[in-house]
Amino acid sequence: MKTVLIIGLGRFGRRLATRMAELGNEVMIVDQNAEIVEKLLPYVTDGKIGDCTDEEVLRSLGVNNFDICFVCTGNSFQSSLEITDQLKTLGAKRVISKADRDIQAKFLLKNGADEVVYPNRDIADKVAVRCSMNNVFDYVELSQGYSIYEIPPLTKWIGKSIKDLDIRQRYKISVISTKEEGSLNMLPGPDHIISGSEHLVVIGLQKDIDHILEQLR
Repeated sequence: MKTVLIIGLGRFGRRLATRMAELGNEVMIVDQNAEIVEKLLPYVTDGKIGDCTDEEVLRSLGVNNFDICFVCTGNSFQSSLEITDQLKTLGAKRVISKADRDIQAKFLLKNGADEVVYPNRDIADKVAVRCSMNNVFDYVELSQGYSIYEIPPLTKWIGKSIKDLDIRQRYKISVISTKEEGSLNMLPGPDHIISGSEHLVVIGLQKDIDHILEQLR
């Protein structure tokens, strides 16, 4: 469990708040819109109405007591920049700020953000990849060139075990789970026989997964 401060309750901030609370975290929300704060209060630990560009408002929150502070303001990038800077000045341990463009991310990182997220871009990228390829059921991009894909098995894999195929050495990927009719089999063993009706959840470098995707076209 973590203590989380979420500043700004637009669409992304609201969803972040409810999901973080569902995952068992202590969540405090702040926004200038009293109606939105009140609607979310049943789902979070605490809430406050206020303008976080005001340093005194931020100071009153005790930002240094939170494990993570999210800056999710969307109407004014200037406000997001000011809040990010003030959070770090006041001793916030970790600040994650929302950006819509690379230039915004650049300034946020220079002004104290420990991490920047692009919710609109990330969702668009994921939808584009999934919908552009008939054989990709889900996709997550990781750091350092790695990705996770949910794909059907290659025809030549069906009826053979992971060990016999030597997938890790031959294809440079790892099968981290299999899915069949809604049932998830995590970390299948080397003797697992791949069936034509299951999906494989694989992890590897994007270039190595791309080689498999080409064979699935």
